[in-house]
Amino acid sequence: MKKRLVLVSMMLILLMSSAFAVSIADGERILGEIDELSNFEGTDFSALMSMISEDPEDGIDKTTVQQFRDDDADKFLMLIQEPLVQKGQGYLMIEDNLWFYDPESRNFSHTSMNDQFNGSDANNSDFTESSTADDYEVTSIEEGKLGKYEIYLMVIEATNDEVTYPTQKIWVTRKGSLVLKTEDYSAGNRLMRTSYYPSYAKAGDKYIPKKMIFVDELIEGKKTTITLSDISVKDVPDTIFTKSYVERVNN
Repeated sequence: MKKRLVLVSMMLILLMSSAFAVSIADGERILGEIDELSNFEGTDFSALMSMISEDPEDGIDKTTVQQFRDDDADKFLMLIQEPLVQKGQGYLMIEDNLWFYDPESRNFSHTSMNDQFNGSDANNSDFTESSTADDYEVTSIEEGKLGKYEIYLMVIEATNDEVTYPTQKIWVTRKGSLVLKTEDYSAGNRLMRTSYYPSYAKAGDKYIPKKMIFVDELIEGKKTTITLSDISVKDVPDTIFTKSYVERVNN
């Protein structure tokens, strides 16, 4: 009789656990929520970025960048304001094309979304709209904690070769689906970068990381910290996302 009661109790525990267990399907849904929360569809986005890059060999550099995004049209513009020696340099994306503009030579040159932004530990792809749900699939998901936050820890694998990192681990809040941390891995499963998103700002009905810390895992002591201010979801004129504007604003 006792053995039967124990067996029934164990079966009930297993049933209850399976009923509330998080699944791969839940992970796929969460990826969609991450994109939905951070993409500015139906409105534009702009902000002023303060970027501090720390390098054990080169020291500390500070860069100020004006950022504009039009996610509906797949466009963004990043204009460097400081330091003065780089003022006017810019990154202009229009759909699948990304150009770097050098005001000294007055030339636009093609660059890649996967390249580092201005030699920092941030990549160009960190500043465009999120397409995680389209580019990745969830291979594992589990519940856990990160500091004081209840989170889901997911491993996601790329479904195409256009992404910057083929494998990522992401820590996402259970409430709100905000990404708090990511680990980015190479095709050989080597940890390349760890990213932290300790604070968010609400912009309209969206959420954008107000502070981002990108840590280079290949060079000890190398990292980039980005802080956003002057965040706005007001309309940005279409003329800003043009080569002629980038050339003109630097004259």
